[in-house]
Amino acid sequence: MQQKITVPVLIITVGVAWLLNTLKVVPDVDWVWSLGLMAAGVLTLTIGGITKTTLVVGPLLLVGSVFSVLRQTGRLQEPHEIPLLVIILGALMLWVQLRPPGNAKEAGKEF
Repeated sequence: MQQKITVPVLIITVGVAWLLNTLKVVPDVDWVWSLGLMAAGVLTLTIGGITKTTLVVGPLLLVGSVFSVLRQTGRLQEPHEIPLLVIILGALMLWVQLRPPGNAKEAGKEF
């Protein structure tokens, strides 16, 4: 079911972002880039399934999307973005190594 609703949810998200931009609620944001990162993160998790790799890549792309909007709206300084993403990457990698495997597909997958 997740795969069936992924595309409609992404389309709704694009529409909401577009509306917020035209209403000047959140102006001057490169929505193509930010939503592209978000879409890649969501698709990684829904199409790729739950593996150690997708549990790192998907959330990292989602956080990158949020950071992109925060940076473009002046709420996150550019010099802080990459170091924060590196810290989050390390934390996600540590998390997937320490958590017990959820299924057979994930159990054999190593970094």
